[in-house]
Amino acid sequence: MKRVILCMSVATLLGVTLKIATAKEPTVNAVISSTVNDVDSYISGIYKQIDFPGKDKLSFDAFSAAYRGYLNLKEAGKLNNNKQILTVADFTQSSTKHRLWIIDLAKKAVLLNDYVAHGQGSGDEFATNFSNNNNSHQSSIGFYVTGDTYVGGHGNSLRLYGMDNGFNSAAYDRAIVVHGAAYVNDAFVAGQKRLGRSWGCPAVSNEIIGKVINYIGGGTCMFIYYPQKNYMASSTWLNKKIDRLPEDFMMKDLVNPATVAKNTNKPVRVIYADNAQDLNPASPLYVSPEMKQKRETLLAMNLGFIDQVLP
Repeated sequence: MKRVILCMSVATLLGVTLKIATAKEPTVNAVISSTVNDVDSYISGIYKQIDFPGKDKLSFDAFSAAYRGYLNLKEAGKLNNNKQILTVADFTQSSTKHRLWIIDLAKKAVLLNDYVAHGQGSGDEFATNFSNNNNSHQSSIGFYVTGDTYVGGHGNSLRLYGMDNGFNSAAYDRAIVVHGAAYVNDAFVAGQKRLGRSWGCPAVSNEIIGKVINYIGGGTCMFIYYPQKNYMASSTWLNKKIDRLPEDFMMKDLVNPATVAKNTNKPVRVIYADNAQDLNPASPLYVSPEMKQKRETLLAMNLGFIDQVLP
């Protein structure tokens, strides 16, 4: 009993009301998963925050598909949590365009926008045919996770692991990698009216291969986009329900109506989930930031001395 009295005295001094934590108590994760119902609006908000240089930018359709897959791959533990990098090769665009985008999602910045080649079997100027088969010399659409590097026939190269069964899952066995190539540059485009083609690899210029590998190597997401109906309808990473959104977005933007209104151009009414009423100022369960700080201070205290001072 004396132990309880002493603990309650410490709590009283801090102005804290103690209660037993249960599985039903509000949690931050619950807010992330249940407050956001409109994932499209969220993705649109992220897209608008990215600083795309120049007049040309990655299409929203390509980004939206890529980001959905990125979130699902991240939730599944497939990506390196220390590198928030998303790479998109938009194969709806001509090979004469800079259709490779490397985006730093943490900084909302484009790190690189340049040429990327498609496979010889996929088409000439435009890629229209895709395959997961060996010796097809075709590109494979879908999501990849980058691996380690090696030195091969094209010099320093980056291994890729295809994540879409039936679409790019044979990428590793086919030796589909990111490598540099002499046929990926302005001079080739000027002379041939198209970019050079690979045997299925997303090849880049020899001038930037080192930079590309540095940016995207080691477990980041790459997406080769082409809206093939069968793929768009069946890809696990595109169609899996997104239940959780990044915590940094939730803390900085989601509960800030002004930010959401700016990104969506719509009036905002914040609705708190039943298990998140501790964040709702109008709720009797509301816990102010000051009270949370006091609770954290109490929990951080080393109360091991109690056994020594009590008889």
